[in-house]
Amino acid sequence: MATAAASLAAAPPSRRGVSRPALVGAALSLLLLASLVANLRLGAVVISGNDLLAVLRGATPADPAAELVLLGIRLPRMVAAMAVGAALALAGAAMQALFRNPLAEPGLLGVSTGAALGAAAWLIAGGAIGAALPAALAPLLPFGLPVMGFFGAIGAIALVLLLGGRARGPEATLLMLLIGIGVNAMGGALIGAASYIATDSELRALTVWMLGSLAQVERTVLMPALLLLGAAAAGIFSTSRALDLLALGEAPARHLGLDTDRLRRRLGLLVAVTVGSAVALSGVIGFVGLIVPHGIRLLAGPGHRALLPLAALGGAVALSLADLAARMVALPAEVPVGVVISLVGAPAFLALLLSRVRGGFA
Repeated sequence: MATAAASLAAAPPSRRGVSRPALVGAALSLLLLASLVANLRLGAVVISGNDLLAVLRGATPADPAAELVLLGIRLPRMVAAMAVGAALALAGAAMQALFRNPLAEPGLLGVSTGAALGAAAWLIAGGAIGAALPAALAPLLPFGLPVMGFFGAIGAIALVLLLGGRARGPEATLLMLLIGIGVNAMGGALIGAASYIATDSELRALTVWMLGSLAQVERTVLMPALLLLGAAAAGIFSTSRALDLLALGEAPARHLGLDTDRLRRRLGLLVAVTVGSAVALSGVIGFVGLIVPHGIRLLAGPGHRALLPLAALGGAVALSLADLAARMVALPAEVPVGVVISLVGAPAFLALLLSRVRGGFA
């Protein structure tokens, strides 16, 4: 069994002796660099290469507006796009390993729906809460939406883990999945009720947030979210060997000394923190956590020591390119990035599903 686990985690070599994960990582790094330059330069205001270099060096650009656009708007947005994409793809890779199914994704346990419900509650009740707060607490109001989204995600996974803890062994994974489906349904119903009682302005804000957008990223929210994402990502990375053992099956993994119940609870909490922090920045964005890890697995192999960081890198590339397309496709207007991702991700998901059908869901 130990030999099988080692072979599973081993990086597959390429024809020239360089490991496939290394090649995939190099290619994704170049794509990320290219997308970073393109995102900083392109948009409603085009920044010249000389102005971009001047701002990055700390010098004064020829165009006085370039520094404001780059440092005040585009750079924070680009950082948020990379962080959210990496978080969603990393959480998706962890969920697919936990359920041993490439069709699993972060929303499977109700995390995204819980975050959406928390945001919906704030968008509808936030105005009344803000009016009732003392003036000294008014500066905290911009944090209301992301904080409610984060705690909504934590509440959803807490409910899944609490109810799912009634079972042990392989049955616990199935029970968590079924409870997650129930939490998604309940959260969707509550969001529908919130939409029904919302005013026109509240409904519009909720709709834009549910579609996913990086247009309203605030630095004050970005830094705490990045800290949470970094801590949760480090926790997920530390489970790579355990996930390799789990890929052998729950019973063999237990025989090799893996506490699968503890791993399940730990991953559930880490995914909730990861997705909750990401959703707090961008709203609900689908398909990144489903498609990117599966594609990386096909390119780089199943070993989670390489798969997890490469999935995060691939997610950063995917969402940064999608955000560039969202800003460029309808200039000077902007399309929600979640719509762009869905337009690409839905056909990819159908192709993945049909390939699984042809393979008999093996």
